[in-house]
Amino acid sequence: MSPVTDAPNSTASLSEITNDEIFAGHLGGKLSVELSAPLETQRDLSIAYTPGVAQVSRAIAEDEALAKRYTWTDRLVVVVSDGTAVLGLGDIGPRASLPVMEGKAALFKKFAGLDSIPIVLDTKDVDAIVETLILLRPSFGAVNLEDISAPRCFEIEKRVIEALDCPVMHDDQHGTAIVVLAALNGAAKVQGRGIEGLKVVVSGAGAAGVACTNILLAAGVRDVTVLDSKGIVNRERGDLNDVKAELATRTNLRGLTGGAAEALAGADVFLGLSAGLIAEELIASMAPESIVFAMSNPDPEIHPEVARKYAAIVATGRSDFPNQINNVLAFPGVFKGALDAGARRITEGMKIAAADAILSVVADELGPDKIVPSPLDPRVAPAVAEAVAAAARAEGVA
Repeated sequence: MSPVTDAPNSTASLSEITNDEIFAGHLGGKLSVELSAPLETQRDLSIAYTPGVAQVSRAIAEDEALAKRYTWTDRLVVVVSDGTAVLGLGDIGPRASLPVMEGKAALFKKFAGLDSIPIVLDTKDVDAIVETLILLRPSFGAVNLEDISAPRCFEIEKRVIEALDCPVMHDDQHGTAIVVLAALNGAAKVQGRGIEGLKVVVSGAGAAGVACTNILLAAGVRDVTVLDSKGIVNRERGDLNDVKAELATRTNLRGLTGGAAEALAGADVFLGLSAGLIAEELIASMAPESIVFAMSNPDPEIHPEVARKYAAIVATGRSDFPNQINNVLAFPGVFKGALDAGARRITEGMKIAAADAILSVVADELGPDKIVPSPLDPRVAPAVAEAVAAAARAEGVA
């Protein structure tokens, strides 16, 4: 199958899409259940349901491992949210989050062929969320945590990983981080330099900001400075939560204090992962040949056309500008690879392998306006799945 091309008319901004089109596209939801076995005759019914199904249930009762072969659980991903951090809309509740979770499940099917169902929980209690997933464990093969607010999301993910023997990933953290790493590697290759010596400023110390910082450090970037709403995250600040305090011990190599102006002066990379706007003059103060990833949706931290006055490479999270950094490049293949390998968890090595695989798809096509593949490129998910599965086997988690 040939890749989807990025023709000028292949994307549309939200202003070009009518409300009628949007609501019609969600009418009745975006998901349905389809049969994988025939149900046309009495014989079919006897095999799929009673009395034949009892034979399979008896076999699983004697050997629970058979559930992987004779039910869909081994290939079923649950998309779980409490609706507390949905897109740029914030805490809108579980019911309002459902269209997003359905969309996520649809993407799993489209790009990785994985069955997926949304589960939205009407609670913000960490213990209740963890316990619910423990109780539901016989029903699924992997957990995609989604749109859960920080810092609760860190504890929830950690505890669910510890409690369950299957792949678990909070996509807002790690899907974003994987694609950011792929994009930064792509941008650096276009410019003929490595990422290790780049001065990177991460704006946002929430779920995505922390995960992106972690994966960049793991990949070899030495100089990362993190900004939150009160300025540079550093060891001298007494107002940091536990997550930020720990982050301060591994970042801010130059010991900077202050805010965005101090952080961005002479920086090579701006990574925007918050809703806060960045003034044009601050982008202008960055180093020559700078890289700007303004990823806030729907409104980037700085408009791409303004950033391009000063930056050599600009990316956003939107589909109507070049270089879209979109999680769909990562999560379908990551979960498929983990499930293919029978992985018990998703490791940092598997995430880095995923980032490398994303970039490999366009290794011979790189340019200032193409540092990652299109989110619709059908080559991506298979490449990511293969790399993730190989990494899982190599790390002994399969």
